[in-house]
Amino acid sequence: MRDTKIGDFLARLADRVPAPGGGATAALHAAQAAALLGMVARYSTGEKYAAHAETVAAVTAETDTLRERGLRLAEEDAAAFTAVTDAYRLPKGEERGAAIAAALAGAARPPAEVVKAATRLVELCETLLPIGNRNVVTDVAAAAEAARAALTTARVNVEVNMGGIRDERVLAGLRECLAGVDAAVERAERVTASVRRELKA
Repeated sequence: MRDTKIGDFLARLADRVPAPGGGATAALHAAQAAALLGMVARYSTGEKYAAHAETVAAVTAETDTLRERGLRLAEEDAAAFTAVTDAYRLPKGEERGAAIAAALAGAARPPAEVVKAATRLVELCETLLPIGNRNVVTDVAAAAEAARAALTTARVNVEVNMGGIRDERVLAGLRECLAGVDAAVERAERVTASVRRELKA
């Protein structure tokens, strides 16, 4: 996926094929949020930002890691969903049911990891917002909105798999992962609102 042209990826996304789908787009939302924050951080260096140099450097390094993680999760999501469709093609029986349940548990993992990454990206938006270069402050809002989209899209892609998962421990972990989504979304919205107020001042 990482070597696919954007136009080709969108054509594949629009096609009647099992993957990529919403889960992959959630991960790419997160990757784009990370990339935007990395850009803002790189514009927030030099003498003017010396007091925050350590924080900016840390944000730069972490967003680079999260950008790569988002891309990797997009690829993993596509592969996991393909495994689900393969399980549904098995002959009916107990073995098929177990295979489907296991595949659904596997398919829930990438979007659950996207939720974690996107939550952290909202935190990094909050960190960078007050200290970043004001010429690119709208990109902090753009990152917050991309992270918000990652959160809400990933959540429904976890939830759609939960109904067929049999392992209660897996389900409990997924519920715990999703428990903070609404709060993270609200925090992302506050970042955007803060930027908009600044633009109007």
